[in-house]
Amino acid sequence: MKKLYRFILSSYIGPFVLTFFISMFILLMQFLWRYIDELVGKGLEFSVIAELLMYACCSLVPMALPLAVLLSSIMTFGNLAEHNELVAIKSAGISLIQIMRPLIIFVMLLSAGAFFFSNNVMPYTNLKMSTLLWDVKHQKPEAVIKEGVFSDAIEGYTIKVAHKSRTSPMLYNIMIYNHTQENGNRDVTVADSGTMLMTDDKHFLVLILYNGIQYVDEVEKHKSWNSREFPQRIVHFDEQRFQIDLSGLGFERSDESLFKNHYGMLNLNQLGHTTDSLNGKLQNHKTEFVTKYTNENVFRKVYRQKDTAWYSVDTVPVNVAFNFDSVYKHMNNSERAMVVSYAFEHAREAKSYITNLGSDLKRQVKTIKRYEIEWHRKFTLSIACLLLFFIGAPLGAIIRKGGIGTPIVIAVLFFVLYYVINISGEKAAKTGAWPAAMGMWLSTVVLTPLGVFLTYKAIRDAAILEKSTYYIFFQKLRRKMEASPIWCKLLIPFDYVESKLKKKKENAQPVK
Repeated sequence: MKKLYRFILSSYIGPFVLTFFISMFILLMQFLWRYIDELVGKGLEFSVIAELLMYACCSLVPMALPLAVLLSSIMTFGNLAEHNELVAIKSAGISLIQIMRPLIIFVMLLSAGAFFFSNNVMPYTNLKMSTLLWDVKHQKPEAVIKEGVFSDAIEGYTIKVAHKSRTSPMLYNIMIYNHTQENGNRDVTVADSGTMLMTDDKHFLVLILYNGIQYVDEVEKHKSWNSREFPQRIVHFDEQRFQIDLSGLGFERSDESLFKNHYGMLNLNQLGHTTDSLNGKLQNHKTEFVTKYTNENVFRKVYRQKDTAWYSVDTVPVNVAFNFDSVYKHMNNSERAMVVSYAFEHAREAKSYITNLGSDLKRQVKTIKRYEIEWHRKFTLSIACLLLFFIGAPLGAIIRKGGIGTPIVIAVLFFVLYYVINISGEKAAKTGAWPAAMGMWLSTVVLTPLGVFLTYKAIRDAAILEKSTYYIFFQKLRRKMEASPIWCKLLIPFDYVESKLKKKKENAQPVK
């Protein structure tokens, strides 16, 4: 048995390592295709790019590992079945479960390692990658400015360029909003064309604008902001230069503490603690709302003021019932108008408060959902590896095809099915349609019966992919339907299927 176990392990580990690195390479190419615009033309050192790719590889493990387990399982048992090695082993009285035993132990250890990786390595990797990717995106902001889009890549300025020349540094139809004074959109420059150049020390960005107009709303002294009495200054120019300080926008490593509280940068214990804290804050906000708008004492204080001419709250004790209709009937027209105006004012305040509170509560609930989803994600990677093994191994024994042809097609189909179900459940959890646990474990719940079914059929050597199996099934179903005259009209499609299967069976027989 030890030699057999060593043989099974050696037959599995080779395809597993190969498929894992192939999957990682394909996913890494997808990552590069996605972020190619952020990396090209920014003068990044090779060490920075290599570090970013290393973090990207670590972040792609949750997708590559289950796919590698599924594909290598189909390839290994498909090769064993295709070369009749499974038949030879079973003829010695060894069942399929015993054959799979060393691989089950290996995959269980792999799942434990995947959980450790997801709980300890992934948060650190996500933190490093997010920080580095943020720094890379803000390197050379002149390369980030897109055509026809307002860009705020340069701090303090919002720039829009209608067209960028492909053969020269010329820019056309430029619009610049200067927000360095933090006083709104009161300094706008529009130019017909211009160029954008970096100084040699990379500390300043020089904008040279041609044929433009600058609109500036000056702030007069001794004038308040609400008066909006600002004299406008319009400057026409043939050429104008802007020099923007980029000393803080070069490639510098950002403080990682800015990202460390993100749900993707926390381990299991931190996610649980943060979720409890967020739930506590959410409950406090709900209690505050209920207290403010349902408590009788607060209601009296908000809606019945002491200094009004029509009513004094001191004249009625707090514990005495108050009839608003009765008081309103004894008022004159001016008092009624004042009361109605006062009621409208507080109604608008209450509506605004409730609207803002509702938006804030929705945002908090959405944030809590993200943390709960990430908490369950720590376990789904491990379970996915184990589940896809129990789908791939019996499936390879059933299809009896090895190599990289049929197994890859079948593995991709099953992995796409798993991925689509997983993404659908996660999306439903994010929107709040389903609880986080239901959404994240949906793929496991759906595919577990399939794994049990395939394992059962493989143990019983069921030929579920052979045509004769379905020919016998149709024959039995036909006999049952012939016994009932009601179903006779439905025999036409079965006659067609039966004739096709019978014809293929006759053609397959050798000519004597």
